[in-house]
Amino acid sequence: MPFSSDSMLIAADAALRTLFAKPHANRPPPLPNGPPGRLSDADRKEAGALMRVNHVGEVCAQALYTAQAAATRDPALRAHLMAASAEETDHLAWTRQRLDELGAHPSRLNPLWYAGAFGLGLVAGRLGDRVSLGFVAETERQVEAHLDGHMARLPAGDTASRAVVAQMKLDEARHAAEARNAGGLELPTPVKGLMRMAARVMTTVAHRI
Repeated sequence: MPFSSDSMLIAADAALRTLFAKPHANRPPPLPNGPPGRLSDADRKEAGALMRVNHVGEVCAQALYTAQAAATRDPALRAHLMAASAEETDHLAWTRQRLDELGAHPSRLNPLWYAGAFGLGLVAGRLGDRVSLGFVAETERQVEAHLDGHMARLPAGDTASRAVVAQMKLDEARHAAEARNAGGLELPTPVKGLMRMAARVMTTVAHRI
């Protein structure tokens, strides 16, 4: 099914807003559990690198959801995907705010990450709604596991970043459950493995660039 002109405009607008506009959250940033601790230069650098990776993940989430919403013919599924995308916009804004506060920069490869994720989302969407939902569920499950790892690596004193990651983890788990409950198919093991490999490449590069 080719894109309609409206879908193309929506997709282009989403890409421009994600990559070049300041994101605005609908929810305030999560409150830290305690006061911030003193961060060494090394702690601040590591926290910034980890939050850059998380920000890239949210750039990719915007691309995935936009592409999958454009590919489906089901208005209810499209609305579901766009609602999830709106929540991911909160994550995009929170991680960008933390990057600014930590004196770190977003990944310079964000346009490349966005384009790749959009292509994957479009392929998943064209394979049918149940496959598309299964892709959402597996993506969010892997992101949840990745955020678990970041909670272990973030400096204990960076309570603000830890609060953001904790809330993101809760949201991603809910998105995965909603996609499964909506009829998402369990993806084949080789596909899951390829997704993990692609994510590993992205996180390794984004940690540095």
